[in-house]
Amino acid sequence: MGPIPKLALIVGCIGVFLFYYGCSSNKEEATVSEISSPISDSRPSLDLGFDKLSDYGFFEGPMADMVPVAGIVPYDLNTPLFSDYAIKLRFVKVPEGTKATFQTDAVFDFPVGTVLIKTFYYPHDFTRPGTGRTLMETRLLIHEEEGWKALPYIWNDEQTEAYLEITGGNREISWTHLDGAVRKINYSIPNVNQCKGCHIKGNEILPIGPSARQLNKDFSYPVKASNQLAQWASLEILDSLPENKSDWPKIPVWDQPETGTITERARAYLEINCAHCHSAAGPAKTTGLMLDYHETNPAALGVGKTPVAAGRGSGGRFYGIVPSDPDASILVYRMEATDPAVMMPEMGRKQIHDEGVALVRDWIAEMDGN
Repeated sequence: MGPIPKLALIVGCIGVFLFYYGCSSNKEEATVSEISSPISDSRPSLDLGFDKLSDYGFFEGPMADMVPVAGIVPYDLNTPLFSDYAIKLRFVKVPEGTKATFQTDAVFDFPVGTVLIKTFYYPHDFTRPGTGRTLMETRLLIHEEEGWKALPYIWNDEQTEAYLEITGGNREISWTHLDGAVRKINYSIPNVNQCKGCHIKGNEILPIGPSARQLNKDFSYPVKASNQLAQWASLEILDSLPENKSDWPKIPVWDQPETGTITERARAYLEINCAHCHSAAGPAKTTGLMLDYHETNPAALGVGKTPVAAGRGSGGRFYGIVPSDPDASILVYRMEATDPAVMMPEMGRKQIHDEGVALVRDWIAEMDGN
């Protein structure tokens, strides 16, 4: 017999994959204890990924319901990235028999085979939760031997499937906002290279959100609500969690005053929205503006700091942050901009985050002007 064509091998692998997933599907609702049994890790090694999100076997029942199979663990963040008011559903799959490693000040060290799943959606009406939603995209971060790989999947109009689209795309979406007004945007799904632009640290792609300080919160699991860090440890997908809960770092919820001071909440907001670039290992490290949560140098945060390059990006202002004067601060000017050549973050948004800008404005206004 002659050599089997490469295409036939790929098709055969996919067929085996789908057969096993189809036979092992459990239609009963997974309890918290059942989540500890991860799905099979026999996904064929393809250059990109499956054409359809359903081919991975992450969810059961109607795809739009986003009901995870056993082994896919839902999670949430204390202060998430702003993405034009889209809400996210997050899930993690850690290969059976392996664990992520706890790190105090950084994103967890996840084992090869981990998949981070994030679906972006808009409620039809923000003032009436539960009245329906539109799924826009699902992004996968897959940890392979050679590093993390980012893949964008776009949901169809029927909300039955999401398809791989490495070139990204755009979709019109409208919704009733919190103030009762109808908003509409041309929502952008990033291409593979744009995904890398936000997730690059040094010379490698890394996750941004799942760190101890972001995950240290309660989550409503199917059985009961419990702390996510404790839950991950009990499911045996997290290693080295300190026994003393006082050693578990926690970042404030940016829009909940009871969780932190205005400085702490503004710093939490800037970290998740800006520090993936504005950090010592980020693409914007040459600017000298460092916005990660643990930065202690006021000048590195922009206080009294002149920009590396003047021009339109400064808006005629002279300093990143002018204490007690948000209108004179470049940071606020760029957060309020929608011009692609001026606005920050430069990707991931088209609208001004009114509430986030108000928080940063209040933080700067309260700074000692001397």
